[in-house]
Amino acid sequence: MSREPVVHVVVPAHNEQAGIGATLNALAAQTLRPASVTVVADNCTDDTVAIAQSYGVEVVETVGNRDKKAGALNQVLADLLPTLAAQDLVFVQDADSVLAVDFLEHAARYLTENPALGAVGGTFRAQEAERREGATDPVHALRDLVWNGNARLLRHLQDNEYARYARDVRRLRGKCLVVTGTAAMFRAATLQGIARARLDGDLPAGDGRGGVYDTTVLTEDNELSFAIMHLGYQLLAPPECRLTTEAMPTWGELWRQRHRWKRGAVENCFQYGWTPLTRPYWGRQLLTMIGVVVTALYLMDVTMSVAFSDFRLQPLWLAVTLIFCLERFITLSDKGIRRQTPAFLMYELPYDLFLQAVHAKAYLDSLTRTEKKW
Repeated sequence: MSREPVVHVVVPAHNEQAGIGATLNALAAQTLRPASVTVVADNCTDDTVAIAQSYGVEVVETVGNRDKKAGALNQVLADLLPTLAAQDLVFVQDADSVLAVDFLEHAARYLTENPALGAVGGTFRAQEAERREGATDPVHALRDLVWNGNARLLRHLQDNEYARYARDVRRLRGKCLVVTGTAAMFRAATLQGIARARLDGDLPAGDGRGGVYDTTVLTEDNELSFAIMHLGYQLLAPPECRLTTEAMPTWGELWRQRHRWKRGAVENCFQYGWTPLTRPYWGRQLLTMIGVVVTALYLMDVTMSVAFSDFRLQPLWLAVTLIFCLERFITLSDKGIRRQTPAFLMYELPYDLFLQAVHAKAYLDSLTRTEKKW
C-alpha cells in the first residue's frame, strides 16, 4: 500500500518582507500539509528572516552566494536531496506568490499517479504589489496617486496577460512548454537525476559545479524545464493548481523582468541546440520575431501615412487590426463580458507594443552578446 506523498517546500526569498507572511500563511492552510517548509533567505537586508522565523518554519541564510535564486536553491537542495526518498516530493515556490488552498494536494496527486511527469506547475493571476504609504503634502500626495494608479493599471494589464496564458494551458489540458518558477513540484528522484546528469555531461553543466539549477543562465526555471524534458519527462500545469503572484508595479521593473525572461528563453534554445524537444521553442521564438516585424511594419505604414497626409484604411492592415481586436476579445473569455468588451477596443495596444519592444531588445542583446543583467 503506497503511503501519502511527503512534500518538502523550499521558498527562495530576497528582501521579501512585504509578502513572505502571506506566502507562509497560504502554505500553512494547504489541504495537504507539507512535511517541512524552508525559507532560503538570500542576502536579505530587510526583515525577511525575522518574519519567516516568527512563523515557525526553518530559515536558512545563504553563505557567499553570488548566483541569485539558482545559487540559493542549489545550496539548500544539496543538503536536502540526499536525505529524501526517491518518491518524496520537493515543492519550490517564489516568496511573492500565494497558493490556492489545494495546490499542493492536486500537484502531488498528479505526480504520484503519472510516472511520466517530471514537474507540475500552475497557472497564476496577478496580485497587487505593495502600495506606498500616502502623504499629506499635496505634491507628494499627487505623486503617490499617480504611482498607485500606474501600479493598478499595470497589474490589470499583467492580469489580463496571465489570464490568456491560463486559458491557453487549459485548452491544451495542462500541457505547457515551461514550468514557471512561481511554483513547481518535483519528485526528489528527478532533481537528483538532474544533478547527476550535469556532472556526467548529459546536460549542460552550467558553472561546472553540478547542482539542480544552472547558475549561468538568466532564466533558471526555463532551463530546468529543458533539462527535465531531456531526461525523458513531461511537464504539466493542471487547471486545479492555481496561485497569485506579485505584479510588477512600474514600467521599468516590468521591462527588466520581461527582458530577462525573453533573453533567457532565447539563450536556453541556443544552449540546448536544435533537437526534437526544442523545436517547439524555436518555433515559438520565430513566431514572436515575425510578430515584432509585422508590428514594426504596421506602425511604419501608419506613421508615414499620417506624416504625408495620405492616411487611408488599407484592406490588409484593416484585416490585421480586426483579427487583433477579435483575438483580444475572445482570449479574455475567462474574465467575462465586462472585461472582454473593452479589450476589443484595443486599449491594451500600448502594453502589447511595449512587450514587442522588450522582445526586440532581447533578441538584439542575444545576437550582440551584450552583458547579461539579472
